[in-house]
Amino acid sequence: MVKDGAVGSKANQRAARKARLAAALRENLKRRKQQARERELVRQRASNEASPARDVQVAGRVPDFRRNRSDE
Repeated sequence: MVKDGAVGSKANQRAARKARLAAALRENLKRRKQQARERELVRQRASNEASPARDVQVAGRVPDFRRNRSDE
């Protein structure tokens, strides 16, 4: 007989799975953002080498992953 709150209860298993998936999603998002930053740097370096007179201020730009971009 399994009591409520037992270690192997369905609710606990679902909560643990949800926590694992949330952690994996956060790590995936961090990895994808880092990859996007690296791609942007490579793209900027290539464009700066092609035209050295270009303003270099765009190097600090970070990709915008927001769903609804606006002119805030």
